[in-house]
Amino acid sequence: MSAPVDAYLRSLFSLEGLSAVVIGGTGTLGGAFCEALAAAGAFVYVVGRNQEHGDACVARIQAAGGRAECFLADATVRPDLEALRNHIAQQGRQPDILINGAGVNSATPFLEIGEEEWDRQLNINLRSVRLGCQVFGGVMVEKKISGSIINIASVSAGIPLSRVFTYSATKAAVVSLTKNLAREWAPLGIRVNALSPGFFPAEQNKAVLTPERIAKVMAHTPVARFGTPTELAGALLLLASTKAGSFLTGENLVVDGGFTAMTI
Repeated sequence: MSAPVDAYLRSLFSLEGLSAVVIGGTGTLGGAFCEALAAAGAFVYVVGRNQEHGDACVARIQAAGGRAECFLADATVRPDLEALRNHIAQQGRQPDILINGAGVNSATPFLEIGEEEWDRQLNINLRSVRLGCQVFGGVMVEKKISGSIINIASVSAGIPLSRVFTYSATKAAVVSLTKNLAREWAPLGIRVNALSPGFFPAEQNKAVLTPERIAKVMAHTPVARFGTPTELAGALLLLASTKAGSFLTGENLVVDGGFTAMTI
């Protein structure tokens, strides 16, 4: 790559000097988010409940020359997130970028959905987003940080997918919350967007992706394959960037291999 091109791309997408909080960073997609943000120069807080996965993610980032730290927290527990907020402040950093990526899924016929399943997914998929935005977005508001908040939604937020009733309902709510919050905080210089992946195999959806369902997904996906976690990096960095994404707020950026473009 020529020096002028390299300098231009760096000026657009560099996250040098910024700190990113990735809630759900110990998961498959969350880990890829952490690595992409670190590669762009951010100091990354890998947040989740799995110490082994978190440490492995940090090790990969550091081996590539990046900076990161694992912080164990339950995304549905406010005191856990407040502890991280305080930890970041004690280190002399601030939350410039927030990724709300905690999530869980299940495949249950509608009449068989019980209170436990409904409440669990509502708690992890939606409550965690509210708490993340309140705790870390609250710092952005208080400290007048021109931050970027990226809430991870799903293609199921806008189109009906069989058997994932609870998951789809929570992700639709995430998109709605994102748009409302973007409108509220735009005058403060805080951008709030959603990123909606299509079908990316991960721990949270492996039980849903049966052979029969995989065949149906492939038949409905123009590129005829699953996405890989690294294919979300470009969209993520666009939304996170203070320059390349400076006029993007209230958007739901879909990365799905054409899944939502397919009709018959």
